[in-house]
Amino acid sequence: MLVNATEMLLKARDGHYGVPQFNINNLEWTKAVLTACEEMKSPVILGVSEGAGKYMTGFKTVAAMVSAMVDSMGITVPVALHLDHGSFEGCYKCIEAGFSSIMFDGSHYPIAENVEKTTELVKAAHSKGLSIEAEVGSIGGEEDGVIGMGECADPKECKSIADLGVDFLAAGIGNIHGKYPANWKGLSFETLAAVQELTGELPLVLHGGTGIPADQIKKAIDLGVSKINVNTECQLAFADATRKYIEAGKDLEGKGFDPRKLLAPGAEAIKATVKEKMELFGSVGKAE
Repeated sequence: MLVNATEMLLKARDGHYGVPQFNINNLEWTKAVLTACEEMKSPVILGVSEGAGKYMTGFKTVAAMVSAMVDSMGITVPVALHLDHGSFEGCYKCIEAGFSSIMFDGSHYPIAENVEKTTELVKAAHSKGLSIEAEVGSIGGEEDGVIGMGECADPKECKSIADLGVDFLAAGIGNIHGKYPANWKGLSFETLAAVQELTGELPLVLHGGTGIPADQIKKAIDLGVSKINVNTECQLAFADATRKYIEAGKDLEGKGFDPRKLLAPGAEAIKATVKEKMELFGSVGKAE
């Protein structure tokens, strides 16, 4: 049974820990994340980008797969299935497909249009029992070889979006997607504190969790961040373990080429990364 993310994030905010969002790309990924979360008794948000949704043949397939896996694996921890950086149209598709949570990324629109579209989606999501995340101040990252440093959100714009009734808010505080460049200046805690002051009790979201130093993650949690997204780190761990398996010639031993064997080291690496992140975010045991 999938749940929306509101309750788990309110508990995290009050308990000063972070609920992890791990992005999923296929069945193995989902199984690895769910297994680790069940073992560590941590609530979890499974993030799906529009690209990953398309890769897995559509949001309906993803929702059906995740719901069936939660059931057949006997998962007891709260699991939310969440659209990551959704377009306006993508949000509606996920509402129809059976997701339990959506993110509308209207950060590239002028603030008036972001407000208008977010207002409509808040209504649509809440009428179906879904939670909704919005974004202000775009998160940086690599685009065609150019690395954006990540904007800092305007706290007043954050308040205008928060007041629309969203359940949690992603505010850009200098964080980026992907690997962080060597000259990255770190998170802007000044921006985060100003956003929190204006948005009050609203749980805040930190995107681009890969590569942010542990002390900065912990400080962000203390300042009201209740959800932290991790994607690149799991992908790198998966790729590294798979490469080692093949370089060691394991795929040529017996039936080592069987995809169940070939993908197993990568899945174990994802599990190890997931556990490490849950320890850092403080979510271990919070689902008990």
